Amino acid sequence: MSNIERVRSGIPGLDEMLNGGIPKGRVILVVGGPGTGKTIFCTQFLINGIKQYGDPGLFISLDETDYHIKRELASFNWDIAQLERDKMWALVDLSPFGHMAKEMKRSKIALGKREFALEKAIDDIKKGVKSVGSKRIVIDTMNSLTYQFPDSLQRRAVILALMEVFASTGATTLMTAELRTSGLEREVQLEEYLAHGVVIMQTLQVGKAATRVLQIEKMRETPIDTQMRPYRINEKGIEVYPKESVF
Repeated sequence: MSNIERVRSGIPGLDEMLNGGIPKGRVILVVGGPGTGKTIFCTQFLINGIKQYGDPGLFISLDETDYHIKRELASFNWDIAQLERDKMWALVDLSPFGHMAKEMKRSKIALGKREFALEKAIDDIKKGVKSVGSKRIVIDTMNSLTYQFPDSLQRRAVILALMEVFASTGATTLMTAELRTSGLEREVQLEEYLAHGVVIMQTLQVGKAATRVLQIEKMRETPIDTQMRPYRINEKGIEVYPKESVF
């Protein structure tokens, strides 16, 4: 495993838990509850890739518009506008895609139409990758898409289709998803079985305090630290403490 080519996240503490970084070209699921910092985590992965390693990044939004994403990330002093001008950052705004799927559901349009919408989304993603030669990709959030496919077989097919597209680019990809249940005995989600790796971010009650904890549930091709580790969100982004125990 020492010969595995890795992509360093640059997130303090995380690469230590990953034995050096994420195996290159893999599709990783970042699952977390509200306010746990999933979008910050993934944006930091892109920003660090650009600034530290010269890796162009692509941010795909299935939930919010370009304008709102930039507003939310402005407090971290990440000059995304400049990175766009430098052709190192591209954003594909697919937020209306969720609205289209909802309209289809209300109109009871056949699955074939949904497949057409998915094909358009995939085409837009490929164009975004090509526009900057992306080596790192983020898709935020998968729930906006997968909720439109309540049937588990359809949802599985959609997720696998997207994973195939990402894998074919050679880029390393992070996909976010909402944590449906939290705690030590939570329900495992379908996406977790399909992804090459899974990072879980949640807030747990530890004693009298609410503590943010990160756990690497799985990661193909590399040994990992599977213990829950505390993390904090500061003015620079996410910082994980791999030497500290939660319990």
